[in-house]
Amino acid sequence: MKDDAPGGGNTLAPADPTAPSPAGTTAPPTVAGFYAHSVDGKPESHWQTLPAHLHAVGRMAGESAAVFSAQALGQAIGWLHDLGKYTLPFQERLRGNPLRVDHSTWGARIAQQRLGHMGQLMAYGIAGHHAGLANGRGEGERTALADRLCADLPALHPAWEQDIALPARLGAPASFKPYSQNRQQATDRHPFQLAFLARMLFSCLVDADFIDTERFYLQAEGGTDHRRAGDAYPSLPALREQLDGYMGGLTARSDPDSDVNRLRADILRQVRQRAECDPGLFSLTVPTGGGKTLASLAFALDHAIRHGLRRVIFVIPFTSIVEQNAAVFREALGALGEAAVLEHHSAFIERQPPRDDPEKYQSDKKLRLAMENWDAPIVVTTAVQFFESLFAARPSQCRKLHNIAGSVVVLDEAQTMPLRLLKPCVATIDELARNYRASVVLCTATQPALEAPAFEGGLTGVRELAPEPARLFQQLERVRVRHIGTLDDAALAAHMRQREQVLCIVNNRRHARAVYEAMADLPGARHLTTLMCAKHRSEVLAEVRQMLKDKVPCRVVSTSLIEAGVDVDFPTVLRAEAGLDSIAQAAGRCNREGRRSIDASEVLVFGTDNEEWAPPPELAQYAQAAREVLRQCPDDPLSPETIARYFALLYWQKGGEALDVPDLMGLLKASRPDSLPMETLAAKFRMIDSVQMPVIVPYDGVARQALKDLEFAEGSLGLARKLQPYVVQLPRQGFDALYKAGAIQPVAPQKWGEQFMALVNLDIYNARCGLAWEHPTYMEIGNTIH
Repeated sequence: MKDDAPGGGNTLAPADPTAPSPAGTTAPPTVAGFYAHSVDGKPESHWQTLPAHLHAVGRMAGESAAVFSAQALGQAIGWLHDLGKYTLPFQERLRGNPLRVDHSTWGARIAQQRLGHMGQLMAYGIAGHHAGLANGRGEGERTALADRLCADLPALHPAWEQDIALPARLGAPASFKPYSQNRQQATDRHPFQLAFLARMLFSCLVDADFIDTERFYLQAEGGTDHRRAGDAYPSLPALREQLDGYMGGLTARSDPDSDVNRLRADILRQVRQRAECDPGLFSLTVPTGGGKTLASLAFALDHAIRHGLRRVIFVIPFTSIVEQNAAVFREALGALGEAAVLEHHSAFIERQPPRDDPEKYQSDKKLRLAMENWDAPIVVTTAVQFFESLFAARPSQCRKLHNIAGSVVVLDEAQTMPLRLLKPCVATIDELARNYRASVVLCTATQPALEAPAFEGGLTGVRELAPEPARLFQQLERVRVRHIGTLDDAALAAHMRQREQVLCIVNNRRHARAVYEAMADLPGARHLTTLMCAKHRSEVLAEVRQMLKDKVPCRVVSTSLIEAGVDVDFPTVLRAEAGLDSIAQAAGRCNREGRRSIDASEVLVFGTDNEEWAPPPELAQYAQAAREVLRQCPDDPLSPETIARYFALLYWQKGGEALDVPDLMGLLKASRPDSLPMETLAAKFRMIDSVQMPVIVPYDGVARQALKDLEFAEGSLGLARKLQPYVVQLPRQGFDALYKAGAIQPVAPQKWGEQFMALVNLDIYNARCGLAWEHPTYMEIGNTIH
């Protein structure tokens, strides 16, 4: 196979390790054999040879990198990653010598010395393929790459050059396109692109390394390779066929004369027609209730099949919607849905394999890394998981990244990307579409204003999929939105008492509970909060939907969780001041099916006179911008034009620095290929500032049985997924206080440590409010939770 990079042309096929030395040369000194992995209790004939491992990893890494035109780079990083095992000290270690040996740095050094700028990028991944990516220079928890490249290393045996034929040089991927909005921004963005490429090559390497090592040990132990191969999944055409059948049945079951249903069908038809468009950046701007969830799935499948893309990845802001949308997709995909749809949103803290012994890490613990590598045809994940992985440094987090290339990525509720990281997120979206053959769809009813030049460093060439969004919003206008001033707690409770069916959405959990307690005596009073586990919330929502259907009193107070795609339909919604995008989401819970007149369907926005109930600091500017825009556009507050004005005002108020608070783009702009801050980027890119800790609530028999099963289970992944609906997330301070008080305890700590923490004081969990703290010991904790 020829080098497909500019300036290449060298044959990159690995040399045959069994071939004799060329005529007229002297063979290098020989040893008993070079091995990559040993097997306890078995002779060396059962060990994995080093050439076999390097060739296999190079082949797989090259295949993965070929999706973004970097096959030669992928092959080379795979061949070099374990080059340091061509040392006598490492081979002695495999034979029982306890001395630790650095086997990762030699390959990085050779890449940097022989393969130019691309070799420098590969050096990050080669040196970090066990411990993770380090900074090129400067301080960090890991030793900087520059320092490692200068370290004393055991002598490298020359046999490696018989086994591996490196090219003379390697250039950038053939299709690599620099950011080109203008010359200065192209220069500024270039280090970001290099760091992105280094991380993608690292992903190709660690995934291939994990897979080959796993296969070898499974075979050596006489086991079966249970890793699902890509061809074991349903094909995308088969999934589309199932979806088409489902959509046809849905149309037959729905009211064809309904204006809303006719409009949804028209949106679906026209969005699917746009699947012929070339891959790149898209927006899907459809009002809440317009059917964008299934429309986006249909477009994604059509587009992927038309252009040879490999999978569809749905990126969703909240775990609760991940579960909900994954269930919708499985239902829509029928018999194939269960095998096709992968959810990746584990709420449980991953236990890290020990790093005090890299070889033990490699031969034992890395086989137990349970991170998915996202090779399923449909992946449903959280925005936190998606974006933090794209800035990560750990092998387990980065393993999946190469499978984002060549995919359709649907960013659901795209406006929820955090402002403090908006510029790095936008740069990431642009880079995936520009150089990694991904089509990215910004899917929302409230489209953020992210296009250049208005947004500095923003997106270009974004194509709208929905037919005439402004017209759609007029056709799907179902509510009146107005600001009713400031309400104290008594006035808010009075509004709830005056209406038999009403939803009140507030900004924090303490306020929600206070409003609920003020009206708990009323018929149909219900409370929704993330202090309830998802299973509990689902039961409450089922009751709410039935009460609404039966037209009996139904008064619900909730935090913003109910705005996250929950299908309910109230005649009146009260919404505490928040961003205009949140107000639009609240409006989606009012007259959702269009069965009432617009004048009888109200969203009433209110301020609060209690400072404790004001929007949290991070939301205050959202609310301020919304107040200003509602004042300017009282008659058309949810139109695309008004939403665009709101986001432009919000971004202007925040200022450029506030859109990249950790200054990640600045850090990169000041770096060179040999000084990329890879570890620092991972440490600073945090979409959620406060650490949330999962607590399992033994809410019903299923949860209690799964907790018992943990004591005897060999693996935890299946049980962790079963327990997911029973988790409540607590801030670290609250979690620690409950732990200290003995209210939560680890499950089977002798086996799992503190990976699974369960609530044992069931007196502080009740059917109305979830996890609550009436006892003085817990009151201080409750005040820390929003």
